Order: sequence, then structure tokens, then C-alpha cells
Amino acid sequence: MARLPILEYPDERLRTPAAPVTVFDAALGSLIDDLVETLHATTGIGLCAPQTGELRRVLVMDLSGDGSAPQAYVNPEILSRSGLAIVEESCLSLPGVAAKVFRSARVRVRASDRTGRSFERDLEGMHAVCLQHESDHLDGKLFTDRLSALRRLRFRTALAALERKASRSARSREAAGVRATPDPRQAVR
Repeated sequence: MARLPILEYPDERLRTPAAPVTVFDAALGSLIDDLVETLHATTGIGLCAPQTGELRRVLVMDLSGDGSAPQAYVNPEILSRSGLAIVEESCLSLPGVAAKVFRSARVRVRASDRTGRSFERDLEGMHAVCLQHESDHLDGKLFTDRLSALRRLRFRTALAALERKASRSARSREAAGVRATPDPRQAVR
């Protein structure tokens, strides 16, 4: 298992919808294990593959508080929603940003496990909220997209700071001669 780097806003991959998983193999199992290890190394309760640069529809959650109950959802699809929850959300990809977001209090989800076996599960409370938050990531959305334009203005300073940080990092890599994203066409064959 390996700890994966977590992408931060404004990385454009966070805005890219993830592709469905079609191959259920050892590589998928390794990705799930790596996502769980990465999640457990943070203070978060959920993480999805796109947040690590893997644009596949895979998410993991662990709301146990002690790392004892990780759950993996491959190709999750929310079948139904009910109730209303107003929850303070934050995101590992938006450090320092938190806001109250409207979510459904209960969801029914269909997904596959790491072997490709389909299952349906009813979730409520923070489990439902977490699944919706991570599912948004799979669609290229951030929780701040769920805020009104007026409420997003409150976070303009924090988001601008993250953009400046990313720009400084890119300039530093450029000065050192390191490409931020390797061009696969230039890979050694």
C-alpha cells in the first residue's frame, strides 16, 4: 500500500468527471487500498480517486473515528434521496475552506465492491452526506459549487490564496526544470 498525493484546488483534474470502472482486477484493489491508507493519514472521512489524480469512479469512506470501518464504492449511483441535512463541510482538496451545505439526509446507493459484485445500501446522516460529497467529486464538482453565488463570495479570499499557492509551486517546479504533469507522449518506451 502507498500513501497517495491529494490534489488541491485549483488543479483542473478536480473538475474532470471520472470514468466508470470497467476492469475489476488487482490494480483496482491496490488503488482502493491506497485510497484507504491515504484517507487514514488525514483527518478526513472520505476520499475519492480523482482527488489523487486517478480519474476513475472509486470512493472510500471511514466514519469510525479509529480507522476500523473503511468502505469502498466503485461506480456509485445514488438511486434515491430523502430528508434534508444542513452540514458543515470541508474538503481535503480545499484546505482551510469550510461551509454549511444542504444535502439529503438519507440516500440509497448502488455500487460495486472491489471484485465487481453489485450491492445496494441505505445510508443516513453523515454517511449519506459523505457519500454525496465524494460522489460530487466523481462528477467534477466541489462542495463550494453547492453554495449560492453570494456565499461563494465569502470564500473568494481563501480560494484565491489556494490559487496563488498553486501558482508559486508551479513556478518553483518550472525554475527547477520539473514538469508539473509529465507528457505521456514523451515517455520512454
